[in-house]
Parts: sequence; C-alpha cells; structure tokens
Amino acid sequence: MKTLLFATGNDRKFKEALAGCEGYDIKIEQVKVDIDEIQSHDPIKISLNKAKSVYEILKKPVVISDTSWKIPALNNFPGGYMKDVAEWFTPEDFLNLIKDKEDKRVCFTETLVYQDEKETKMFTKEFWGIFSDTPKGSGLSIEQVAKFNGSTIGERRDEGKLSHDPKDYIWIELAKWFSDYK
Repeated sequence: MKTLLFATGNDRKFKEALAGCEGYDIKIEQVKVDIDEIQSHDPIKISLNKAKSVYEILKKPVVISDTSWKIPALNNFPGGYMKDVAEWFTPEDFLNLIKDKEDKRVCFTETLVYQDEKETKMFTKEFWGIFSDTPKGSGLSIEQVAKFNGSTIGERRDEGKLSHDPKDYIWIELAKWFSDYK
C-alpha cells in the first residue's frame, strides 16, 4: 500500500481525500503544517508555492489542497483571496454584494498539488453553482450561501455529507495518477 501525506488542518478536506482515494491502494495520512501563504491574484501560483513550501519543511512527498472562489458578476472576486475574505465576510455580506446582479453564479475551483523531490503534479476542477436567497447550513460564510446541486455546502455538512458528490472528487484523478507513479 502506498502512503500519501496530506497537509491540511481542514477535517472536511481530509474526509474528502479519504473518500476520493477509497478503492485505491493508497493510505492518506493527515499532517498539519503551519506556513505563511503568499498573496496573489493567481490561485495556481498560491497552490504551487504552498506545495513547495510544505515539501521543504517535511522533506517528504506531500499533497496540498487549495480552494479558490470566483463570482463572475463581481469580476471573479475573490479569487485567491478567499481564505481571508471568508473570515471577514458574513453570509449576508456575500448576498448583499450580488443582490442587484443578474448573474448569481458562483464557482469554486479545487486544486490539489503533489510535490516530491522531482515531481510537481497539479490537478484542478471547477464546480459551478448559484447563490441561495438566504444563508442555509453551517460552516464558513460562503458555504452557507453557495448552492450546488440544490443545496448549500453548509446544508450538506449539516446532513453529514461532504461538500459534493464523491464521484466528482478531484482526489479520484490524483489517486489514479499516484497508483501508477513510481
């Protein structure tokens, strides 16, 4: 069995990693590493830098996960700044920003980066939804108002589910690749 270190303090992301790698001969181990993330308009640059930084600390192959969000009606705000924005904004703040906009779409992009001494391998996937009319569920502010397939991420969490359907996990792509790697 192959082992993958997954650097995250986010239990939801760890559970999604376990679910996505189920059925592959891969063991996921969660490690918590404190780093200073760079600030950038480019979420990919943030993810790649984060993976390299974590690898330099651990000196072991590692996977990181980053999620960026874009709201087309707001010129794709907040992009790579979502981590801070989600702490600053309430669910109502997001709803107020888009209340007079025709385009109520929201997208989150999930990025996984595998990093070892020789290889940097990135996987990305977009998930499109719409804003709900009112906050629903628990979790981060954006998770209470971003609706995918009929319910917010916060509602899914309250129902004991993960953020989206396991068959859509980007971790499946990583697991397929990693199964054949080395």
